[in-house]
Amino acid sequence: MSRRSRRRRHDDGAASLALYDAAARDAAARVIARYSTSFGLGTRLLARAQRTHIRNVYAMVRVADEIVDTYRGPDAGELLDAFEAEVHAAMDRGFSTDLVAHAFALTAREVGITHEQTEPFFASMRMDLTATAHDADSLARYIFGSAEVVGEMCLAVFVNTGAGPRPLDPEVRAGARRLGAAYQKVNFLRDLATDDGELGRSYFPGVTAATLDDARLAGLVEECRGDIAAAQEVLGALPPRARAAVGTTIDIYARLLDQIAETPARRLVTRRVRVPNPVKASLAARNLAALRPWSTA
Repeated sequence: MSRRSRRRRHDDGAASLALYDAAARDAAARVIARYSTSFGLGTRLLARAQRTHIRNVYAMVRVADEIVDTYRGPDAGELLDAFEAEVHAAMDRGFSTDLVAHAFALTAREVGITHEQTEPFFASMRMDLTATAHDADSLARYIFGSAEVVGEMCLAVFVNTGAGPRPLDPEVRAGARRLGAAYQKVNFLRDLATDDGELGRSYFPGVTAATLDDARLAGLVEECRGDIAAAQEVLGALPPRARAAVGTTIDIYARLLDQIAETPARRLVTRRVRVPNPVKASLAARNLAALRPWSTA
């Protein structure tokens, strides 16, 4: 075989792999477009490469969540184990026949997401298959894996895209964890009726749809606000477009918290509060125009 023929074969293979990479990224983009208006809107404010990476992270997290929350079949644990194994194998070898796992692996390898983040995440997802209630310790472990390490993954995207894997600043990483925890706890409050009534789960210790009262609700709202405030203190460390994107999601969740705070506990457990899409769009436009850290001023 001539050198020219070998080069052509290599070039054709590289082109095919690039096409497969693109198909995987497209699949991940479809997932976030279908499932999330808040995070989907935020990603549109990011630079293109960051936007692609965040979509890849979201898609992997969403598939795992669908296994434990939507499918819930008797073999859900086996499916989750298989998906985790495939994600980790893809991260190690750089290829997967699962398009979402492949897209996530591309991002993980480019920005430095490792098993240190993914293993706790899957451990928390596994808890949803068996745990129906939490104490303070198990809730902390659950939130760490389901939300705080996801915040770390997003931070790696924001600061390492284009630069390659490198360690995260400890202070900024702590802020990313606090923000992930805040979003998770807000979602617990929004979904309390579904989690309690349909899934048979109670995340906050001693809190169910039947036992939540206004005093406990007020305390949980303030806890979430404290987490958000801690994250805001390091928001300036992010690149400008990432600040606008994260600022938009903070604005949206702050609005949700305001609505939750204004809703009596007995009503909150019967309805899911939401921010209308036009309001989300206006918040995004404001952050994009300002391109500065979000504040309450």
